[in-house]
Amino acid sequence: MEMNRNSLYVMFVWEMGRFTNLPRLRGAQLRKHIDATLGSGNLREAVRLPPGEDINEWLAVNTVDFFNQVNLLYGTLTEFCTSESCPTMTAGPKYEYRWADGVQIKKPIEVSAPKYVEYLMDWIEGQLDNESLFPQKLGTPFPPNFKDVVNTIFKRLFRVYAHIYHSHFQKIVSLKEEAHLNTCFKHFILFTNEFGLIDKKELAPLQELIESIIVPY
Repeated sequence: MEMNRNSLYVMFVWEMGRFTNLPRLRGAQLRKHIDATLGSGNLREAVRLPPGEDINEWLAVNTVDFFNQVNLLYGTLTEFCTSESCPTMTAGPKYEYRWADGVQIKKPIEVSAPKYVEYLMDWIEGQLDNESLFPQKLGTPFPPNFKDVVNTIFKRLFRVYAHIYHSHFQKIVSLKEEAHLNTCFKHFILFTNEFGLIDKKELAPLQELIESIIVPY
């Protein structure tokens, strides 16, 4: 059955072309608003909370969207981002990321970049599927720790962008995808800046690029 993108959050997980679709009744009007504002090309306007809307609902809708965007972008690089080419998850020579989810892996472990991204996408999918964190039914309140969960998701998604820019940007250029990457990252940064989702110190690997995005505004 064909699904209406205006009444669903469409989620997928990159891995062997596998897609997971999660119906969600909440946020249909917000989805229309996002589509309309993004279509206008005004990213600053697109990230703002629409008047009268619930901020948690807005964060939830956009969390799924940015998850999808990063999946798509990284999916174009899976042939080149391998355990041999990227034995650790880094963002240049100064920054290395280790994985821990606090449940199955409590102590941070060193893993290859593709393994880190695999762990990350599985973990995010688990958060989005958890109705106690991302409620599906209308009228169900968001939990008190919702913003903390969203902050962690965005912090970790940023690390994928940082790895792509530092380790695979030339490949992105050769694939003629740099304009799309830059637009997606600009949208991502404007959104995180609007709602204070990522600590400044976490943004250090791409600080100059981020300043070039934020300063004009």
